[in-house]
Amino acid sequence: MAEKSEQTDAPSPYKDLTLPVMFPKLHTEDEGGATTFSSSTCNPNLWNMLHAAETRWSEQSQPSNGNGAEVSVGAGETVIEALNMQRQIQFADQKQEFNKRLTKTGRRSLSRSLSHSSTDSYSSAASYTDSSEDEMSPRDRQQRSSKGHQDFCIKNIKQADFGRREIEIAEQEMPALMALRKRSGGEKPLVGAKVVGCTHITAQTAVLMETLSALGAQCRWAACNIYSTQNAVAAALAEGGFSVFAWKGESEDDFWWCIDRCVSLESWQPNMILDDGGDLTHWIFKKYPNMFKMIKGIVEESVTGVHRLYQLSKAGRLCVPAMNVNDSITKQKFDNLYCCRESILDGLKRSTDVMFGGKQVVVCGYGEVGKGCSAALKAMGSVVYVTEVDPICALQACMDGFRLVKLNEVIRQVDLVITCTGNKNVVAREYLDRMKNGCIVCNMGHSNTEIDVVSLRTPELTWEKVRSQVDHVIWPDGKRIILLAEGRLLNLSCSTVPTFVLSITATTQALALIELYNAPEGRYKQDVYLLPKKMDEFVASLHLPTFDAHLTELTDEQGKYLGLSKTGPFKPNYYRY
Repeated sequence: MAEKSEQTDAPSPYKDLTLPVMFPKLHTEDEGGATTFSSSTCNPNLWNMLHAAETRWSEQSQPSNGNGAEVSVGAGETVIEALNMQRQIQFADQKQEFNKRLTKTGRRSLSRSLSHSSTDSYSSAASYTDSSEDEMSPRDRQQRSSKGHQDFCIKNIKQADFGRREIEIAEQEMPALMALRKRSGGEKPLVGAKVVGCTHITAQTAVLMETLSALGAQCRWAACNIYSTQNAVAAALAEGGFSVFAWKGESEDDFWWCIDRCVSLESWQPNMILDDGGDLTHWIFKKYPNMFKMIKGIVEESVTGVHRLYQLSKAGRLCVPAMNVNDSITKQKFDNLYCCRESILDGLKRSTDVMFGGKQVVVCGYGEVGKGCSAALKAMGSVVYVTEVDPICALQACMDGFRLVKLNEVIRQVDLVITCTGNKNVVAREYLDRMKNGCIVCNMGHSNTEIDVVSLRTPELTWEKVRSQVDHVIWPDGKRIILLAEGRLLNLSCSTVPTFVLSITATTQALALIELYNAPEGRYKQDVYLLPKKMDEFVASLHLPTFDAHLTELTDEQGKYLGLSKTGPFKPNYYRY
């Protein structure tokens, strides 16, 4: 066994180093090449320490420990102290310079941004806007387009160029509407139509509005959701001559004011309504009932709005024909299902950055929207529960592999609650009180009635704004839930939706308007109708070329065997796709 070698002290880590090498910017060389330090090249306090360290370095680096190793630890420690002090001094100088710069550029702006995270005992109330340039309400400002157009109320007309680019991008993904412009542009089937609309004002809606205009219609528009308006797109529409009354972050009073501005113009009375949610129809019934003498029809695209129309029809109060677009196959099976399947993940990621894998989620409602949301979350690794009142939809959920539960059975354990029923008080205060700390609560239905947000606006609960459309609601014991978009539609409030799917819905809306406006008197009575099956198939066929898809054609013999025309419709009205 080899003898243990005699242990010697480790050499100094600072051996063969000189101060000029360690601090190259703090020294100068004289004509003879000798190194000198000056207080003009570094902080005075640091210079004194370095000068003392240099003296001790030269003194302590000479003696050895008897084994030939030089000792220089003391000097090294002093140098490290000097280096740390220099860093602290630099940080203090930088902080002071930052504070000076902040004062010059406006500390108020930063304070305003930081205050968005401050608490509010009743509401997050802060405006959900995408511009901090001007805090003045659009209602208090008179704006004018470059062509002198003034009949609009939006956030900022200067954003029009950006909005135009958004619309151009959307046009690339909306082939059917662009085809309608080419096919029907010469005929102008909507000449004389005065369409008042209340939908989400997005780039996709802008393509629809410009298509209606190309087909001969005049349009006035308001937003159906106070958080979904894309301000730049609204500016582009106003610049293009449209009368638009909407901006992101409207108050409830602003919302109804904008709708009223669309319909209260004495020199312009609508003869067609395009609604999303029924608010516009409701407002006209309430404030301007005589206006229905001039209106030829209503086109409605949401579950909530259609439900209201059927209620009016049942009560004998529906005085014009109405087209139920929501239950058209091209709306229900594509917009409701495929759109929500993609946009639910987008909305949640953008607003919360949540990880889906392993999370426990309850989806309230298993209609087409619920099916899309459940499938997307399951694919991401979430444990998904479903609540449902309809036994048929409930059986579908079970066959798709989801656990059917009552909300009170899982409310204490789930990480995420999503409503998509179209009903009211689905998530009542009793459920909100029992949720775990950090539970995320959101709505994928059109209306903001599914989550009982009103019950949360009480003095004992604190609202804390986290970011746009994201609020903490804090209980007295410190528990908090994360409420998205104050219970309003998540995907259009917190993110965007796939343009191609909206092309299908928008084309269906356009055809419904054309059908109602041009229908001979007597074809449609004062009731709610579905779009004819032939039109559903036409909408679908307009989108197939995008996929380079090739339809198989029936032979005469096959058509005769099935009792069908070779050009359709291919399914009876009672068929469920």
